[in-house]
Amino acid sequence: MTPSSAPGPGRWAGWSPLPLSVRDARRAARDLVLVDRAPDENRSSSQRSGETLLQARGVSVSYGRLPALRSVDLTLDRGEVVAVMGRNGSGKSTLLWALQGTRRRTAGSVSVSGSDPAELGADARRRLVGLVPQTAADLLYLESVDEECAAADRDSGSAAGHAQSLLDRLAPGIDGDRHPRDLSEGQRLALVLAIVLTSGPEVVALDEPTRGLDYPGKEALAGILAALAAEGRAVLVATHDVEFVARVADRVVVLAEGEVVSSGPTARVVAESPAFAPQVHKILGGSWLTVDQVREAVG
Repeated sequence: MTPSSAPGPGRWAGWSPLPLSVRDARRAARDLVLVDRAPDENRSSSQRSGETLLQARGVSVSYGRLPALRSVDLTLDRGEVVAVMGRNGSGKSTLLWALQGTRRRTAGSVSVSGSDPAELGADARRRLVGLVPQTAADLLYLESVDEECAAADRDSGSAAGHAQSLLDRLAPGIDGDRHPRDLSEGQRLALVLAIVLTSGPEVVALDEPTRGLDYPGKEALAGILAALAAEGRAVLVATHDVEFVARVADRVVVLAEGEVVSSGPTARVVAESPAFAPQVHKILGGSWLTVDQVREAVG
């Protein structure tokens, strides 16, 4: 852990100089008086209704003779945010595309509100599962933000201005005449997310959405995902960003070589694997995941 990677716990606690290692941070943290809580109490309030929107059973995908997913089971409930984690090549992106219906399965079933996206046309598929790809700009091909929003309205059969209203809510103040590729990473992500949401999908999947975002951008995205869950959607995020997962996810699914190797509440899963534990947990242990939790406990 370097000073630049520890602005949350180090700067909030007023440690000076900032610790250069987890060991140094643990020493500094001895002065913090905290009352630990159960892991479930550490999660942000969830809007989970218990209603399952997506159910996947035994999903397998192969590229030629090479297995990419091996009998993956997954459920997503209305109002929850689930993170999919794993090293490069573990199958995260393949899983998202298989659930969305574009990637052909070699085995298994997927049901979203009673329908299999793979059996539907592209428009109907997008109304079930909206997917923001790893490179969000891949969905942008027109000459201005206004043109992209208008095309999203037409393609989804929405009233004119619907995509623009979503964009204004996600990232207000973007000039409609600007070329999409001239936008910042966060603005492009907001535009693509607005386009995806125009179809009204019940499940929203995002592939590495924090890549290229700064801390304020990640905080804004965390708020957006929380709002989507509060609206009753299910949100699935594939990411390497352990700090973001600690901030937003109700549950975590860990993949390795195309198989689920761990699954459960965020606090338990990240505690099981040092590789996926956020800084706060490495320093304080227990069920602590985020600076906000520590700040509230001290306060």
